[in-house]
Amino acid sequence: MDFTLSDEQRLLKDSVDRLMADRYAFDQRKSYLKEPGGWSATQWSQYAELGLLGLPFAEEYGGFGGGAVEIMLVMEAFGRGLILEPYVATVVLGGTAVRLGGTDAQKSRVLPAIAQGSMKLAFAHGERQARYDMTDVMTTAKRDGAGWLLDGAKSVVTHGDCAETLVVSARTSGERDDADGITLFLVDAAASGVARRGYAMRDGQRAAEVSLSGVRVGDDAVLGEVGKALPLIERVVEAGIAATAAECVGCMDALYGMTLEYSRTREQFGRTIGSNQVVQHRLADMLMSLEQGRSMAMLAAMMVDEPDAQERAHNIALAKVGVGQAGRFVSQNAIQLHGGIGMTEELAVGHYFRRCMVIERLFGDPAHYLARLAAEVA
Repeated sequence: MDFTLSDEQRLLKDSVDRLMADRYAFDQRKSYLKEPGGWSATQWSQYAELGLLGLPFAEEYGGFGGGAVEIMLVMEAFGRGLILEPYVATVVLGGTAVRLGGTDAQKSRVLPAIAQGSMKLAFAHGERQARYDMTDVMTTAKRDGAGWLLDGAKSVVTHGDCAETLVVSARTSGERDDADGITLFLVDAAASGVARRGYAMRDGQRAAEVSLSGVRVGDDAVLGEVGKALPLIERVVEAGIAATAAECVGCMDALYGMTLEYSRTREQFGRTIGSNQVVQHRLADMLMSLEQGRSMAMLAAMMVDEPDAQERAHNIALAKVGVGQAGRFVSQNAIQLHGGIGMTEELAVGHYFRRCMVIERLFGDPAHYLARLAAEVA
């Protein structure tokens, strides 16, 4: 297959790479962590100016009509920069939900606002009891006159503390684990009955616990078809897996580069540690894992828009497993080869390691997807 980038894609890649080099050095990132909300509002405005926030949306909604490959290029650069801003939550997760499930009115209201940087979204689907089961939804939405009343709680909502709009899943019919009966709603995060508790995750990214108590929304808040949201939720999660797989590749690329440089400069017993054959072999293994992970991230990007749902789910599961395993191997070896300083807050290596470990578990860990793949042949 031809993986050659087009001229437009190369320009996109070069511009984002330059942005990360100029604005996201490790010391700059540490300063962004101390800003209100734990990320840089200035950088968010910069993403909007460059068109990155509207990248996957149609031109009629203020976007650039990009696809999964363009998102992959951006996310790989963001992984190298270890960005903190709510790009995945807003553009990839929330944006995909609205782009694929929204009415023309909803798209016209939400997508241009995302592209301009004036609206942030969060995908509030996961619940404490559900673990990685996308059908396990206990939050309810009950008819109330011309609208709906939402009650329940959502857990570990990525960047849920800063979002102006929440994409909330709720059960409108059926039992707790039924595939049918789940509906998505666009909920104003400032609406009466919405409570959020934000916190920093282990990798520095933000998340929130969200509770909904008698939250009233109208029919115009329904995203997609009532009771038939599961396929849309699956598409949103698959887009998230593909994006974070590319981000993990960026993290691995940075980790490998730092470890290679360290091996060339760190001396023990009168010579650099990189002159030892065992270290050279370990670095070669890291490079192979990195390239295998890159290939799997490419596979995920190519599969995001695959019309065959079964084929799409199978290949994205493969990518999730492959990238997760590669990320763990590269990041753990980077820590080991750096020694004790690899786990200090002052060195970037430990921060990349923690991000790889969080990505490994986002949307389901490799063991979960291995079980799904095994069930296909059982």
